[in-house]
Amino acid sequence: MNNNQIKGKILHKLLRAGKIEASHTAIENLHKGFPKDMAGEVKDNVKELIKEGILLEKHTSYGVQISINIAYSEKIKEYIRIFLTE
Repeated sequence: MNNNQIKGKILHKLLRAGKIEASHTAIENLHKGFPKDMAGEVKDNVKELIKEGILLEKHTSYGVQISINIAYSEKIKEYIRIFLTE
């Protein structure tokens, strides 16, 4: 699984769960559904998505929360398409 496929799976998972804009989930939940040995790769790809602006971070007293920034909908669709077709 390459980086674009990992990003696509992360975004697909968040989109299905409705974690868009004001609805958040804990950053620790994003590696679930991946093999245990891929946890580091998932974490690195989440950081890249945050740098790209596709994921929004919300710092709370109980940890970092993540949601999708819908302003990047075309890029999100592209990553999900890559994940679903390859």
